[in-house]
Amino acid sequence: MKYIIFVFAIIFAVVSCTPTQNKSSEELTSYVNPFLGTAPLQDSIDCGYTPPENWRVWAGLTYPGSSVPNAMVQLSPITEWRSGAGYEYEDTKILGFTHTNKGHWNLCHIPFLPVSGEVNADDFSSTFSHENESAKPGYYQVYLDRYDVNAELTSTLRCGFHKYTYEDGVDKKLVVNLSRSNERVRDWTIEQEGESVFKGFQQTGDKIYFYAKTNHQIASIDSLGEGRNKISVVSFDGNSKPLEIKVALSFVSLENAKENLEAEIATKSFADVKDEANETWSELLSKIEVTGGTDRQKELFYSSLYRSFLWPALRSDVNGDFTDASRTVVNKGFRYYTTPSIWDTYRNKLVLLGILSPDVTNDVIQSMIDKGEKRGFMPTFFHGDHAAAFVSGSYLRGIQGYDVKSAYNLLLRNATLDGGTRPHIAEYMEKGYISTPVVENPHVESKAKAGVTKTLEYAYDDYAVALLAKEFGDEDNYQMLMKRTSNYKNLFDPSTGLMRGRLENGDWVDNFNPQYPYYEYMYREANAWQSSFFAPHDTEGLVELYDSKEVFESMLDSLFTIPWNGNYIARNVSSFIGQYCHGNQPDHSFPFLYYFADKQEKSQMYLDSIMNHFYGMGASGNALSGMDDAGEMSSWYVFTAMGLYPYSPADAEYIVSVPIFDSIKLDLGSESEIAVVKNNNGRKITDISIDGTKVDGYFVAHDQLKTGNKLVISTK
Repeated sequence: MKYIIFVFAIIFAVVSCTPTQNKSSEELTSYVNPFLGTAPLQDSIDCGYTPPENWRVWAGLTYPGSSVPNAMVQLSPITEWRSGAGYEYEDTKILGFTHTNKGHWNLCHIPFLPVSGEVNADDFSSTFSHENESAKPGYYQVYLDRYDVNAELTSTLRCGFHKYTYEDGVDKKLVVNLSRSNERVRDWTIEQEGESVFKGFQQTGDKIYFYAKTNHQIASIDSLGEGRNKISVVSFDGNSKPLEIKVALSFVSLENAKENLEAEIATKSFADVKDEANETWSELLSKIEVTGGTDRQKELFYSSLYRSFLWPALRSDVNGDFTDASRTVVNKGFRYYTTPSIWDTYRNKLVLLGILSPDVTNDVIQSMIDKGEKRGFMPTFFHGDHAAAFVSGSYLRGIQGYDVKSAYNLLLRNATLDGGTRPHIAEYMEKGYISTPVVENPHVESKAKAGVTKTLEYAYDDYAVALLAKEFGDEDNYQMLMKRTSNYKNLFDPSTGLMRGRLENGDWVDNFNPQYPYYEYMYREANAWQSSFFAPHDTEGLVELYDSKEVFESMLDSLFTIPWNGNYIARNVSSFIGQYCHGNQPDHSFPFLYYFADKQEKSQMYLDSIMNHFYGMGASGNALSGMDDAGEMSSWYVFTAMGLYPYSPADAEYIVSVPIFDSIKLDLGSESEIAVVKNNNGRKITDISIDGTKVDGYFVAHDQLKTGNKLVISTK
């Protein structure tokens, strides 16, 4: 009863909150809170268990520093090395400002820190306080207490701009800590060029070159310390002006880094670059303009929209050069990007990228094709083969400015050849599932095949490739792949109503505990409840595995009401409604499942609860329920708040829910714009129409949005 009261209290808050005045597009950046996702999630009620001592739940793992959309440079503070994004809100010392970031325990290259006086290589960090710290899109500021320096950062696509204001009469120095990053540093160098330039590289997995120009003359560059504590100290003359450093990166060469600097900053002032970054973000954010809702809802919405466009990151230079997967410098006429975090972001974020930045999406896919042609298979990320859904969904939404046939051929290789992107594909093709090996007393970190998750995901990936096969008239492969799309059914256990591991001989895994989570045993970062309802391409077929829609609805009720066992602790499985976990990606489409039991309003109840409780959590209001994972958590909020969600991202359509705003203006490019309007403040949808024509069911096609003017969602 307590839980039901909690849910409906949240819904009441959504419906009854006082609307605020809408801001102009130029002011939308003021809604963005770059600190969202940087704070810890430590409350046992919020995360679902009592975190062990000295544990930090993997929540958010975002960074507050400066970046422009999908840039090479993310200029952000570091408070702890080898942490998710390098910055943790509860920390009190800043170790440096690094020039790359993602939020996956990697990157964080080329750290700078302004200092003064005698420098100790073992201890040069500075304390700071949040009272003297601020951030907005394309800008970060903090006061370094130890050195009485006000540090300001801004950036362009390939350059960072540092501005350090010292107290009068203080000697100005800069620590360049090339021995450290969030990755293992293999080599580095730094040298002076002329009176005011220093340059070099840092090599981890990649070799990152930097070219830095200052507004002060360089007096010396000295080395201090040894090993991982070896630092370089750049000392400057007695110029009384704030110390400004313009630094460009390149993954190709020092010459290209210099060219990037000259092309993107040259003689521009700090204020010029800061204003241009703000304008770039304003232009992007204004592609979705909302009316109604509270300031807090708009803050969460635009902060989530902002966070959705920081990754993948640019890797080609202003002249078009990039270092390809074979470590060869090439220039092929497109912008080269990192591979997206596909397992996380294919679900929603990459769809959002395609809607608002189709030109970037074209080049991201072409970059993946370029890598695939070197390796023989289309690249993936972490688990599954979800480049298939990314490519097919993009293609069907009209994003086709890449080598489509090469993409399709690579995806076919993924789906049919062993030794590539899909582990255990031969067994999958032979048996129709991936078996689970016998493991005595499996625990959270037991490693196996994650066979249930792989089987379910491969079935969906097969569907995504089949969509392309159909588009290209490849009937034989279309039929072959479509037959495989039902393989998820091979792991359905009627006795439990859940997907369960099978041994190699076909028997069910013994001692089945559907509530216990695994990282990589039967399931990937999930338990049976968080995995079993994944069939976005054939949810009707999934429902038919049960005796009736009512039985299926009852299973969903159990999903959302069976209490999480607080003794079951997995670091990135957190924040629950029953067994449903919003702190990780695998079940993020499950709140929509009630639609398929003819109970849309029950889905809406949980959607509202998730948006209101699992975003902006904790004492500071800056925590998220789980890892943002390169924008997936954020994009879930953006789509759901708009009332349009890519339930099956491989399909060019969206499931309609009740928006939290009165109206949303969505720019779909090519002079196409649609208004999404909510009629009444109820949570049960009574009618959906586009330009006065009733929509049958709850799905709208992308083309309907592109050609329509007004989508009206009526409620009661």
